[in-house]
Amino acid sequence: MRALAIVDGEHYPSVVRDALHDLPYEFVAAFLVGGQEKLRGGADYGVPLVDGLDAAIGTYAPEVVVDLSDEPVLGPVERFALASRVLALGLPYVGADFRLDVPERLRFGLPSIAVVGTGKRMGKTAVTGHLARLLARDRRVVVVAMGRGGPPEPEVVTVAPTIDSLVALSRSGRHAASDYLETAALAGVPTVGCRRCGGGLAGGLAVSNVAEGAAVAAGLEPELVVFDGSGAALPPVAADRTIVVVGGHQDPAVATGYLNAYRLLLADLVLVTMAEEDSRASWQRVLAAVRTTVPEEVPVVGVLLRPRPAEDVSGATVAYFCTAPAPAQAALAEHLAVEHGAEVVHVSGSLADRRALREELAGIDADVFLVELKAAAVDVVAEAALARGARVVLAANDVLAAAAEDADLDEMLLEVAKLP
Repeated sequence: MRALAIVDGEHYPSVVRDALHDLPYEFVAAFLVGGQEKLRGGADYGVPLVDGLDAAIGTYAPEVVVDLSDEPVLGPVERFALASRVLALGLPYVGADFRLDVPERLRFGLPSIAVVGTGKRMGKTAVTGHLARLLARDRRVVVVAMGRGGPPEPEVVTVAPTIDSLVALSRSGRHAASDYLETAALAGVPTVGCRRCGGGLAGGLAVSNVAEGAAVAAGLEPELVVFDGSGAALPPVAADRTIVVVGGHQDPAVATGYLNAYRLLLADLVLVTMAEEDSRASWQRVLAAVRTTVPEEVPVVGVLLRPRPAEDVSGATVAYFCTAPAPAQAALAEHLAVEHGAEVVHVSGSLADRRALREELAGIDADVFLVELKAAAVDVVAEAALARGARVVLAANDVLAAAAEDADLDEMLLEVAKLP
């Protein structure tokens, strides 16, 4: 294979030159990433020495990048950053004891947008739902969503699931809160549910039926398809545009480091969620780190997620169940009271913790159990509410630009959706 070597000045050039000869690649150039301890000037590596990674790949067309550097020039942080750039340029990155491959991304013949995250519970599905509702105003939109509890065969949902149908699905042994069901119930567009297992460092999948789901989606004759990722796993489709969702509560070193940098380098728009006013210092550190990672032309904006009940809850006592972290819960309760007239008696962020959820439920009395369709929403919360004769209402999430941001989010999303 034609290879570009990554070399440093902490190795004697003669040692590197012999390694290039001995390794099973056709080295076409070398990229010196730094270090000078063992350089005396005029180093000869037996191949052209290049100044820039992008230019080298464009000029010499390697099929793989082989890292022959080491500490202290390329420590773990620097190596992951370089690997992310290489993967974003479409090449595998190989070292002495590792190999990082570009996640599989199949060609897709229709206009498409991928929504991906830098982890689980970042608000990615909320963004997918908001985007689908927005774009469906003037075009036929289909969402393809994959999840760790998705169906064995791609499943098309064209009629919004009800609480009764979701409970029946749960009682049959199925996962009734998979992302595709949430989108189908709350976005109002046809949704194709898929499954996946495993997630690699760069977002690749061990197993999925998303390729089959993409074919099913194409058969519905949409004008645009939105591919919803799962956690930090990427849809295995080469979408025309990519929106990356980053959690404002994440450690900036995680949000932009490791191979999350690769995800960010795919972005046409980055949304930093949980951009609450009382945690501005935290999410703005994340936003600043993202801006140093993506190209300057890629917009980065802080956003809020706000619950929108699927039914009228005004005047009712409401217990709200979600996955939002504790610092955001007071703002969510205030929003439900001010914008939807609810008398909020409890907010729970424990949907992903069944034990804690059951303990909370024992002390809750409310007319309405308002619930995000995630995790234990159906098998625990809905079942408990129905047993008490309370009303169960699903909650969508609207995505809004943070007050500190001077941005029209919907216009930014429409700009991303301007496809050939």
